[in-house]
Amino acid sequence: MKTTKTKDRCTRAQALDLYRQMFTIRYFETRGGELCRKGDIPAFIHLYVGEEAVAVGVCSQLHTSDMITSTHRGHGHALAKGADVRRLMAELYGRTDGYCGGRGGSMHIFAPEIGLLGTNGLVAGGIPSAVGAALTAKVKGTDGVAVAFFGDGGSNHGAFHESLNLASAFHLPVIFVCENNLYATATPLATIAGNPEIAQRAVAYGMPGAAVDGQDVLAVREATARAVARARAGDGPTLLECKTYRYVGHNEGDPVCGTYRTSEEVELWKLRDPLLLLERYFTTELGGDIAEVDAVRQQVTDDVEDAIVFAHNSPWPAAASLEAHRYAK
Repeated sequence: MKTTKTKDRCTRAQALDLYRQMFTIRYFETRGGELCRKGDIPAFIHLYVGEEAVAVGVCSQLHTSDMITSTHRGHGHALAKGADVRRLMAELYGRTDGYCGGRGGSMHIFAPEIGLLGTNGLVAGGIPSAVGAALTAKVKGTDGVAVAFFGDGGSNHGAFHESLNLASAFHLPVIFVCENNLYATATPLATIAGNPEIAQRAVAYGMPGAAVDGQDVLAVREATARAVARARAGDGPTLLECKTYRYVGHNEGDPVCGTYRTSEEVELWKLRDPLLLLERYFTTELGGDIAEVDAVRQQVTDDVEDAIVFAHNSPWPAAASLEAHRYAK
């Protein structure tokens, strides 16, 4: 897929807003990792550092009422879809002011009011739910769109293939977004797939497939706009493969490098950091001032630090509420 290198790809205001969203994810995740290592956040978490352009680029083209399903690495998707940093941080802390009252934690964040049908601890587990949301939109006759985020490892699961087949057969308004960060936990995709070009799998299910530079938020945004327009017009699903990279371990505590990848590989990918690319575009192509970028970074830093204080001060769930969400005897 060609990326149009023109100044009209977005306005200065749009670029700055995209940067704000990406830096919010980056700083939220960086601080989340620190708090997890410190022991403030219970259990381990999976960080989205390095992949911000995918979530932000995709969600920038969606309405609040459009639904997304996420993965175990879902904080970025939640924030890009409009999650409040305070409530999201409180959920990671396991506190009552979190989106699920502290019961869901990192891998089970559910916020349908912003169009998030849940982060999901099961690999490929959210894909069928996105198809269900798309089917709902079609049956109700709305122009709603559903998006399923999943990783390269999820593309080899049966849920992926069955979902693409059903979505294509019923011409459903769903976009399948594969975040190909090269590794399924620690397994290189090329070693477990006869054809590691995931976008090419679309042809088997009669839908368009496109491989996108997942480090370029504008490229992701443009590809998503085409897929969304197609879905809203009733022309069915699209498979997008966003080639991206995580700068952290699979989960907090997993070595960044040394076991299944090298430090040289990580540093090479950092040369195309999504924040760096957009900052460069903003200042050189759009004539923006670096002071504007610095102001955004400072505001985001203040907001996230405020969210940490908020989460820390939020009460733990009361013991008496243990069975509040139990529906079976």
